[in-house]
Amino acid sequence: MSERTVGTVDQLPVGFIGLGNMGAPMARSLLAWPGGLTVCDMRPDAVQPFTEAGAAAADSAAEIAEKAAVISVTVLNDEQVRAVVTGPEGLLHTAAPGTVIAVHSTISDRTAQELAAECAEHGVELVDAPVSGGAPGAARGKLAVMVGGTDTAFERVRGPFGCFADLVVHAGPVGAGTRMKLARNLLHFVAFTAATEAQRLAEAADIDITVLGKVVRHSDAVTGGPGAIMLRDRTAPIESNDFWLPILSHVRDLGEKDLGLALELGARLGVELPLAELALDRLGSGLGVPRERENNE
Repeated sequence: MSERTVGTVDQLPVGFIGLGNMGAPMARSLLAWPGGLTVCDMRPDAVQPFTEAGAAAADSAAEIAEKAAVISVTVLNDEQVRAVVTGPEGLLHTAAPGTVIAVHSTISDRTAQELAAECAEHGVELVDAPVSGGAPGAARGKLAVMVGGTDTAFERVRGPFGCFADLVVHAGPVGAGTRMKLARNLLHFVAFTAATEAQRLAEAADIDITVLGKVVRHSDAVTGGPGAIMLRDRTAPIESNDFWLPILSHVRDLGEKDLGLALELGARLGVELPLAELALDRLGSGLGVPRERENNE
């Protein structure tokens, strides 16, 4: 089968598989894509709004690959991604050389690499392209997409991805997008766990935790939350002449003071705060300004 080319990359026909909570709003953003949109989902009721809006429909992944040159896949897990790509009615049965398959599902980076190698045997490129921003970000076209793949594949997907994302980054080779997403989500869910610890302390101190939540969301919207300190290009200790030394030393000093006070309050109220203890122990070194270096200077 010859490579499917349709003018410029902005005119490549796009396919979308999986119209769930994330996939549907992402796909809706592609309805006006110049190259056209074909969608596929096992549920007819999920497909109907798209066909009514002018999209084409396919009954299988193989059928969608007959029509599209860039195909987004947003399904549940590794097993479903494998079935979509290599199953009996999978994309590789009909995908033309040059087709780019983009997996938005958060899967194992090894799965992405294995599938990319299998796709390469057919002249097809696979990129792992997990997204961050959730359903609200998808609905507003404000997702971040982390792409692992070749430069050529990245150039082909940037246009379509720009319809549902306002940040599209090339993380590196296949697998790098997933590894970046896992690092991002580590922060997300550790922060969620820390929030539950803060709520326990507040509740024990007779503080209204719903009001506390309002304060946290308000201040995080201003300060940027944990991402506010993620500005350096390395994690090693900061050199004495580095611009960031006084700034992050100040962050450490404030953090250690406040963490110490929170731990003292927790001890008085009988509330265990293991994450706070760990943070107090590791904040300085994590910021690149460990206390032991000061003691040696």
